[in-house]
Amino acid sequence: MIDDLYSAQLLKLAANLPRSGRLAAPDASVEKVAKLCGSRVVVDVSLEGDRVADFAQDVKACALGQAAASILGAHVVGASAAELELARDQFRAMLKEGAPAPVGRFAELSMLAPVKDYPARHASTLLAFEAVTEAVRQATAAADTRTSPAGAA
Repeated sequence: MIDDLYSAQLLKLAANLPRSGRLAAPDASVEKVAKLCGSRVVVDVSLEGDRVADFAQDVKACALGQAAASILGAHVVGASAAELELARDQFRAMLKEGAPAPVGRFAELSMLAPVKDYPARHASTLLAFEAVTEAVRQATAAADTRTSPAGAA
């Protein structure tokens, strides 16, 4: 039922988006758009070592995309690239295959399990996690380039 999808908890998350806005000097920024519905997410990340030190997001999405972004924003600082990629992969599998919800700091994504029955909503629901994993990958690659010895292959 649609009422199961848009629970009071989900709507509360969607209305209270943590880390909204943009960073002044991010290590990387990524924009993702869901082609079907036009939802759009821009994320900025700053890294310290292999972990997210700062994060901001500009989200123009449906309540489902906003709720997922809210969960991300509440728990992303301190997460490693591997942890974010695992959460994204587990989240995607939960939606597309009915797999168990993500574990660890992003376990709250379990509340979005009913979205699995609405394939047209999967892309917008996953946007923030797709964007942050790409941004962390880009920031890590840029940092590796800056710290590589001159002339290294």
